[in-house]
Amino acid sequence: MFATGKFDGRPTDGLPRSEAETAVYDFLDKLGISYTTLTHPAAFTMEECEAVRSEINAPVFKNLFLTNRQQTDFYLLMIPADKPFKTKYLSSQLGCARLSFASAEMMQELLHIQPGAVSPMGLIHDHAHRVRLIIDRDLEHVVNYACHPCVNTSSIALPLADLLQRIIPATGHDATFVDLKPE
Repeated sequence: MFATGKFDGRPTDGLPRSEAETAVYDFLDKLGISYTTLTHPAAFTMEECEAVRSEINAPVFKNLFLTNRQQTDFYLLMIPADKPFKTKYLSSQLGCARLSFASAEMMQELLHIQPGAVSPMGLIHDHAHRVRLIIDRDLEHVVNYACHPCVNTSSIALPLADLLQRIIPATGHDATFVDLKPE
């Protein structure tokens, strides 16, 4: 994979950006968050995200959009990219029935994100606070972090502390840390 552009802050290449992506840059800029943006071909797989990680010099996490069986509770789970995910470990810690992947329609409705671009940046669109952010404790000590700004043709890198201490609170959400077994 090759980058099509690397920018301090929002992309300045003059290319059109989606409303959801532009909203992320506006939100970060309003908060005074320093970030780097890498534009690139669409990254759908963790292997493609790993190529982005090497170019942007920040780890990319697995971000999973989950729901309960009744599709009344929604969760955005951040885990290490190489860690397998077992729903039973998360469900027991959250005290809910077994979880499954939420639909693309709910992802779009709640986070303004399409499959392949799941990111905590989508929480800026969740004004009703229907999505709960869950983070694997293995990520707690990561310094820099990379994620998609609601599209999978760009990635942003920023300090994880800014995500946890400034961005997430500014969306009105909280983060819940869990211990997921690496099985």
